[in-house]
Amino acid sequence: MSLSPPSASAKLSAPIDLPLVRRTFGQPQRVAESDFLRREVSWRMQERLALVKIAPNQVLDAGCGEGADLPMLQKRYPEAQVVGLDGAYGMLRVAAEHQRGARSAVDRLFGSINKWLGAAGGKGPELACADFAQLPLGHNSLDLVWSNLALHWHPQPDRVFAEWRRVLRVEGLLMFSCFGPDTLREVRSAFESIDLAPHTLPFVDMHDFGDMLVNAGFSTPVMDMETITVTYETPQRLLQDVRAWGGNPLETRRRGLLSRGQRQRLLAAFEVMRNGDGKIPLTFEVVYGHAFRPVPKQTASGESIIRFDLPRK
Repeated sequence: MSLSPPSASAKLSAPIDLPLVRRTFGQPQRVAESDFLRREVSWRMQERLALVKIAPNQVLDAGCGEGADLPMLQKRYPEAQVVGLDGAYGMLRVAAEHQRGARSAVDRLFGSINKWLGAAGGKGPELACADFAQLPLGHNSLDLVWSNLALHWHPQPDRVFAEWRRVLRVEGLLMFSCFGPDTLREVRSAFESIDLAPHTLPFVDMHDFGDMLVNAGFSTPVMDMETITVTYETPQRLLQDVRAWGGNPLETRRRGLLSRGQRQRLLAAFEVMRNGDGKIPLTFEVVYGHAFRPVPKQTASGESIIRFDLPRK
């Protein structure tokens, strides 16, 4: 009996403890300190989105968290139905509270005019709790999928891309950001002074994401990346933010606590990383991608579709 070699998608799957990810992000106060980076990356994504001319009717924010991007998407596309989806119910609860607060503010500012807005459909974004790879949405039901710094928390990004393509309409747009392989490299280096266990996620390379998008059926994906460096006064504060970004949710993570000697070696390893101004750097490789669902070239039964473009008179 012979065994086939593992597929490329299998090699790129990470042993992420998804229930642990949901529990971690289900405690909004635990991850609140890291939101500044999500906001910064969101602004950079918005600059890219502004270059794409689309008028979507249905928009999904996949991994909406506390819903910070939902008002922006609703304002950019006021006629669209916007849905915020996340796997952590605790985050969605906060997002719902923010929406109620925003509606209450509108009531106070505009009074009876708000009734007219509501009648016109201005109800604001809807919320849903689900797995990225099992969306509670029908085929061809969306025009835009937006996802900010969420994809890297899923153990099977190839399945996620296939699901996002399923729910997008023809010529619908996917736009996402996530962390790349250089992210938290200082943390990996510092922990090597203690053991060889994995202490950060094995973030996927930008080019591998591009291949996954093509394999999932997206056309001409555009991928780029940039490095953002955050600096810290102390290694303790750096590690606190690493935990706020989600920590280490790998199933293969080290389970025991560090001994006093190991912790001292860890802190010392960070100390030698101080740069010229005395700060400790922490690197984030941010990967950006966008792609469209193409016009099909075959029918569901495998027959080729031939299109004739008649000249305009």
